[in-house]
Amino acid sequence: MTGADTRVRERRAGYRRPLLTAGILFIAFNLRPTLASVGPLVDQIQAETGVSHAALGLLTTLPLLAFAFVSNLAPAVTAQLGFGGALAVSLGLIATGGLARAFGSPALLFGGTALLGIGIALGNVLLPALVKRDFAHRSGFMTSMYSSVMAVGATIAAAISFPLSVRIGWRGVLAAWALPAVLALSVWLPQLKASPEPKEAGRTISGGRDSIWRSRLAWEVAAFMGLQSMTFYVLLAWLPDLLQDGGMTPATAGFMLALSQATGIAGSALVPVAAGRLRDQRGMVWLLGVLEGVALTGLIYDAVSPLTVVWVAIIGVALGGTFGLALLFLVLRSPDTETTTRLSGMAQSIGYAIAAVGPVIAGFLFDLTARWLIPMLFLVLVWVAKVSAGLRAGSARTIGREG
Repeated sequence: MTGADTRVRERRAGYRRPLLTAGILFIAFNLRPTLASVGPLVDQIQAETGVSHAALGLLTTLPLLAFAFVSNLAPAVTAQLGFGGALAVSLGLIATGGLARAFGSPALLFGGTALLGIGIALGNVLLPALVKRDFAHRSGFMTSMYSSVMAVGATIAAAISFPLSVRIGWRGVLAAWALPAVLALSVWLPQLKASPEPKEAGRTISGGRDSIWRSRLAWEVAAFMGLQSMTFYVLLAWLPDLLQDGGMTPATAGFMLALSQATGIAGSALVPVAAGRLRDQRGMVWLLGVLEGVALTGLIYDAVSPLTVVWVAIIGVALGGTFGLALLFLVLRSPDTETTTRLSGMAQSIGYAIAAVGPVIAGFLFDLTARWLIPMLFLVLVWVAKVSAGLRAGSARTIGREG
């Protein structure tokens, strides 16, 4: 290829970049609302469908199981369809599943949830790889943008789903949250008309496709991803109960959960940008670890006090930051796009498998002791392990060059 040809190709890529950025952000917005909208509607769903509370728990668990089992298959889907086609399938599954669970029998409610979980799993895995491919020199900024948009989507869905259900019912709300996926698909479809995706020119890991599972660094990144997800989902499930057990009203406890989600947006937005400018991210791991440790100590010492709002806000920032940092590690610790895709699939498969058991363990410990002290001490152990994994994952290495 001549120098003139290269410049023409770069100019064409520059013309596509604003549309590509918009497509990434539209996709990111759709990766959480269909999940976050369910919690506020559980009582209404149970009252109309008659399904048990245990069965309703599957509405939260099914997507996490889909994330765990499907994430590692995403590279194979991408190999067949390319990034454009695979992400179009992702959005189609989110829209179809979201609409299916709003209309019909309980079987469609659960089947649609599983379907949209598969779609979200594909999007979760492929966005970091897409950033690696097209925004390698701005990976921190792009990771910040799309991870914060994910948090915004979740916060909006959690905040407005119940008030909206008063007007249009729970089925209408679930259907409404499928519509942004349709809009995102219309924005993303032009990507399919773009020039063919180039062959990966970078250096891939020697030893074949399974070698990612033999990389110590890959396991360290996966452990950090899983442990930060476990803490997030434990607090998402049990923070309101913890605060109510200390005497807080349900309305105030719900506000505290929303506050943790809102401050998480700040962590998701700021941390990847700052960390992406660093060659070594261990200092950022220490900073986030200290913030989380302070907040956990405050919640353990006196969960309900005038300082509760401070502890909740701090832990929201810390968890949002560790989530953004975990996504950034998928890009920074990979030498090329193919490795990013495989690392993302592996780390998110392991991560969400770990996350799925976290709320169960915390609930079991509370049932066993009738106190929140032991479950919170369990989160302290998770915190120690997470910081340890993060310090190893944050060192300036890439997979295949770990010596």
